[in-house]
Amino acid sequence: MKLGARIFKTGIAVALALFLAALFHFPSPVFAGISAVFAMQPTIYRSYLSLIEQVQANVIGALFAIAAVLILGRDPLIVGLTLMIVIALCLKMRLESSTISVALVTVIAIMEYTERQFIEFAAIRFLTIMLGIFAAFLVNFIFLPPKYEKKLYEKISGETEAILKWIRLHKQQAADHHHLKEEIETLHEEMTKLEHLYLMYKEERTYFRRQRFQKSRKLVLYRQMIAAADRALSVLKWLHRLENELGRLPAELRQAICLHLSHLLDYHEQLLLKFIHKAKSLPHNKRAEEMYRQRERLATVFYSGGQPPAEYRLFSLIGAVIDYGDRLEHLDKLIDSFHHYHYDEELTKQLEKSTGGRA
Repeated sequence: MKLGARIFKTGIAVALALFLAALFHFPSPVFAGISAVFAMQPTIYRSYLSLIEQVQANVIGALFAIAAVLILGRDPLIVGLTLMIVIALCLKMRLESSTISVALVTVIAIMEYTERQFIEFAAIRFLTIMLGIFAAFLVNFIFLPPKYEKKLYEKISGETEAILKWIRLHKQQAADHHHLKEEIETLHEEMTKLEHLYLMYKEERTYFRRQRFQKSRKLVLYRQMIAAADRALSVLKWLHRLENELGRLPAELRQAICLHLSHLLDYHEQLLLKFIHKAKSLPHNKRAEEMYRQRERLATVFYSGGQPPAEYRLFSLIGAVIDYGDRLEHLDKLIDSFHHYHYDEELTKQLEKSTGGRA
C-alpha cells in the first residue's frame, strides 16, 4: 500500500471541510466532506479549473432543484427528472464527471428537505457543499504542492534505463524472446504513463516571467527526452522482431550494428546525466564527427558487395537506429542551449535528496 501526497491532501481537505462546517453550525456537514473528496485534483491548476467548474455546476444544480421543488414538488420522479436535466446541461457545458457528481449531490441534498423555510435550507445546503470545494482548493494550494518535474525526470530516466538494459541484453544474445515480448508491451504502457506525467508537469503554472521562459524551454527538452526514449524503444522492438534475421547476418555487419548501438546507448545515458550537471559531453564538432564515422562505417558494411542484404526489413532497423541517433543529437543541442541561458540547481538538489547524493 502506497500513501502519496494526494491521499494525505484528501484526508486533510475532508477534515478541514467538516471542521469548518461544524464551526459555522451547518446542518449535515457530511455534504461538505463529500464535495471535498470530489473536488481534490492532482495539480494546482486543475484544482483552480475544478473550482470554477464546481461553482458553475453547483449553482445550476441548486437553481434547478429549488425551481423544481417550488413548481413541481418533491416527488421521486421529479427528483429523477431534475437530475437528468442537470446532467444534460452539464454535459452540454463539457464539465468533468466529478463536477457533475457534486452537482447531482447538490440537487439531491436540496430536494430531500420536506419542512418549511425551504429557501433558507437550500441556501445552507448549497453553502455547505461549496465549503467543501473551497476547502479542497485551499489544501491543494497550500499543503504538499506536487513536484511533477522531479517525478517526470525520474520516470524518464527509469524508463530509458530499462529500455537500454534490454537493448544491451539483446546485443549480447542474452534476452529470452518471449519474456522480452512481454517487457516491450509493459514498456509501451509505461511510456503512456510517462506522457500523462508530462501533461501534469505542463499544466503546472509559473508566476514569474523568468520562470515562464525556463519552463517553456524545459517543456521542449523533456518532450525531446521522451521522444528519444520512444525511439530507443522502437529500436528494441525491431531488434526483437528481426532476431532470427540478425543471427543470419554476416559477422562484420552484425558487429557494426552492435558497435553503433553501443555508442548510442552510452551517449543517451551521458545526456541524461549531463542535464542534471552530472556529466560532461564532447564538443558538438567532435560528437558530430564521431557520429558521422559510425554511420559511414555502418553504411559501408551494409552495402558491402554492391547491394544491401536480401532481408528488406533490415532497412526498418537501420532507419530506427539512425532516427534514434538524430534524436540524441538534437537533445544534446537542447541541453547545451538550456544550460547556456539557465542554471537551475533545484532539480539536481531534489534528486540528490531522494537518492542520497547518488543522482
